Formats: sequence, structure tokens, C-alpha cells
Amino acid sequence: MITLDSIEENFRFLALEVTHQAKATSTFLDAPSHSLFDKIVSRDDYIDNLKNVIENSCFSKIHSDAAITKRGIDHIRALHIIAVNLERIADFCVNIAKQMAYFNDPHFLKRFDHQAMLNEIITGLETVQNMSEKQDLSAALAVCRCEHTLDSQYKESFDRIMAMLRTGLQVENLLTTLFIFRYLERIGDSLLNIGEAMIFSIIGEKIKIEQFQALQQTLNKSGFSGSISEIDFQSIWGTRSGCRISRVGTHLAKDPAQGSIFKEGALAKVRKEKENIESWDIIAPGIGPKIFSYHEEGDKASMLVEFLSGCTLEEMVLTSAHDDLMRVLSLFEQTLMEVWEATEMTGPAPTDYMGQLSSRLDAVRQVHKNFERPVQFLNDTRVASTRELLKTCADIEQTLPAPRTMFIHGDFNVNNIVYDHSRERIHFIDLYRSRRADVVQDISVFLVSNFRLPVMEHNLRERIASVSQSFFQFACEYAASKEDATFQARLCLALARSFFTSTRFELAPNFAKEMFLRGHYLMEKMATHTGAWAAFSIPEHIFSA
Repeated sequence: MITLDSIEENFRFLALEVTHQAKATSTFLDAPSHSLFDKIVSRDDYIDNLKNVIENSCFSKIHSDAAITKRGIDHIRALHIIAVNLERIADFCVNIAKQMAYFNDPHFLKRFDHQAMLNEIITGLETVQNMSEKQDLSAALAVCRCEHTLDSQYKESFDRIMAMLRTGLQVENLLTTLFIFRYLERIGDSLLNIGEAMIFSIIGEKIKIEQFQALQQTLNKSGFSGSISEIDFQSIWGTRSGCRISRVGTHLAKDPAQGSIFKEGALAKVRKEKENIESWDIIAPGIGPKIFSYHEEGDKASMLVEFLSGCTLEEMVLTSAHDDLMRVLSLFEQTLMEVWEATEMTGPAPTDYMGQLSSRLDAVRQVHKNFERPVQFLNDTRVASTRELLKTCADIEQTLPAPRTMFIHGDFNVNNIVYDHSRERIHFIDLYRSRRADVVQDISVFLVSNFRLPVMEHNLRERIASVSQSFFQFACEYAASKEDATFQARLCLALARSFFTSTRFELAPNFAKEMFLRGHYLMEKMATHTGAWAAFSIPEHIFSA
């Protein structure tokens, strides 16, 4: 049986050989010789073989050892990532050595400080050699920082080479020098991958160095004063907006980091979510999470927010007893009524459901190439194309402004609504898109997010349809109480938008086509309606499977 000790032993040999390769390359650049060149090239085969042995051993160990723990698997995965990047560094060293043959003047390279970059690389590689012997977070961070240093050194030499190229002199030698410095810079990228793999081995989650540093800063601002190694860091999901979202905690319940959600991403997005959480806290205290700390650096921001315990409405729809589900849905509707009443602002407001659909049409076609209907004919009857329907419905939408706005969630999927059983209350999460708008936006997203739940069992589909129809009736009754005569017409447009655009997240062709056809059906119903919009109604069977 392959042992972890045997994998680590080969790993140490690999790290040692790659360090020797970098040192040999450093010597070769200063004093090229055929013998040293041959040594560098021949050593590369040994390094490739060592990497392959480690790779095979890592996969065999994970698949054959039933007793291996998650931490053991994480460590082996990290070793594999590091081995791949070490072998890549060795390849770059060979490529650098081969470039020396293109110099007209073998001493030309000495005009540039390539040794500073090689010294940084060798220092990083020597740090990696000790990786298996101790889980040293500061060493991992030091390896990551090599990439930043090498980038700076590369930029300095690059600017100087560009200036010299403009003179038109020594072009061949300058281009060769540039290629060598480019390989040195790419070694920095591999060292960054290695450092991040070392961090992964220690904390058990893949996280980029920028995210790790943001986590440190954010935890410090929250009042956490312990070691980062005390943090239990568990990845939850990565949003489509590009934010990293993870749960963090410690073994100390009194610590503010206990039971928290860490978010890191683009400055504008994270800052907007922070502002929205603060707005929700004024509108309905406790409905959103508390913010423990917030940190901005450059074009990124991060924050530590409360982890709201409970289960999502999605989980309740799929798993709860009927009576429990009805009780929670009633509480959910009551919560919405309170929010809508508290934030209502009368006055006509334009909507843009067809604009939202049009802007996502290309994204839909990337997933489903045939999900845009051309003009068709049924006998002598002309059937409008998708784009014609969109244009017709967009023109109609311009005549149907919302009579009032509320502060809406903005991404009102069933998995963004949490029920806390212990406190008998509803919470909202993922509040980045919250804003003042027509409440129909939230209603349509909620209804279609129910419909697109990925379950096909007949009983569950009937249950989902029942929840949707019940919520639809609640929304219609609320609209009637506000004398909102165009509510169902606007909702029809919003549902068409939600059905159609949801297909880009669904790979099952039949289910995706079902939503595609429902979106078209609703647009056609709008396009062919005659008479007052107050008389328009959405058929409830649109929510049935």
C-alpha cells in the first residue's frame, strides 16, 4: 500500500531537484557551458518522472485508502498541486537555458539584473522544501509573496527593455532577454500556486492569497485576536457575480468570528451589499444578517457577517411536513406584507422586464443554441419570432408603469430566504441586488425559482406547484387591496423574463425547453391581449409541471 511517507519522501526529492535546477540555471546564465546545459536538460527528465510518480501515488492513495481523513486528502491534493507547479518551474528553467543560444553577445544579459529574480525564486523554492515537515502558514505566505516581488522586478526590466528597443539597436539580444525575463516572471505565477496550495493544506480550503489576506484583515477588524490557524474555514459557494463566500468559525463560541460568513469580491459589489444590509436593518431589524466587520483594499472588499441559522425555504418546500410548510409560508407572507407596507412609495415607476430578457438572450443561446425562435408559419398564419415578441412586449411594457415601488430583495430565490425555527422568524440573505423597484420583480423570481427546483418526482412537483399557486394568490390579493389594476399584466412580463432567462442555468434539455416555451407562451398572451389590462389574468396552470 502506498503510504503518505513515501509520497512526501518523493516530494522532498522533487523540491530539492527543482531548487538545484534553479541554482544551475542561475550559474548557467552567468557562465554558459555545454556541460552545464546538458546537465540542466537531462535533470528535467528525472524531474518529470518524479512528478509522475507523485501524481500516480497521490491518486492511488486517495482512491485506495478508505481510512484516509479529509485533512489527509487535503494534504495529498496540496502535494499534487505543488508537484505539478514544481515540474513547470523546472520546464521554465530549461526554456531559459535554451534562450542563451540566441544571444549574439553572450554577456549581453549581464546588463540586466536577472540574478535578483533568480535569488527570489531560489529563496521561495528552499521554503517549499520544508513544506512536508511542518505546516507553517507564514512560510506559505512568504512563498505567495515571491510572485509579487518577481512581478515588480519583471516590470522594471520590461520597461527598460522596451525603452532600449525603441532605439532600434540590439533588437535580437533585447528580445531574447525579454523572453528570459518572461519565463522568470511565469515562475512567480507557479510559486503563487504553490503558496496557495500550502495554505490549502493548512486551512483545508482553496483560497487565493488576496482572499486570505482579506480574511485576516476582516477578522482583525471584527475583534478576533487569535491565530488564523484556529479558524475553521469552510467554502459554501461562489456566486455568479464572482464573490467568494465561505463560512468561518472558531472553537470559542464567545468569539465574533464564530458562526460567520466571509464574503470577498469586487469593491463595488461587496460595498453595495454592505449598504443594502444596513438599509434592511433600518426597514426590518433582524431580517438580514449583522455585519461584524468590513474591509476595503484596492479594488476589492471583504466583510464578515452573521451566519443566520435555520433552513432555506427551498429545503422546507422539498422536505418539510405539509402543516409546517404552510405555517412557515404564512409567516413568510406576513413578513413580506410588513416590508411592503413599511417601504411603499406611490408614484409611477417604469419597469424593464423585457430589457432584462433581451440583455440575457445571448447568454441563453450560449447554453441552448436553438432557444431563439425564428419567424414561423402555420398554414397561412404567421408566428412571430422571439425578437419580434420581445419588441411587441417591450412596447406594451412602456404603457404599464408600476403604480408604486417598495424596497425589494432583488434576487428573491427560494434559497435566499431562511426560516429560523428557534426564533420563529424569516431572514433574507444575499442582499447585493436589493433596491427600490416594482415588487413584481421579486414575486416573479420567487415563483420561477420554485418551478425550476431540480426535482422531477410527481408528488414533489405537485407540492411545488401548490406552493407557487398559493403565493400567487397571496400576491394577487395584495395587489387588489392596493387597487393595482395592471399587476397581473406586469407579472406576466416578469414571469416571461424569469422563465426564459432561467434556461441558461438549466442543462437538462427537456426541462429547459419547458421553461423556454412557458416564457414564449406568456409573451404571446400579452401580445394578443385585447381590451383593458385590468381584465388581464395569468392562468394558474403556468406554475404546474
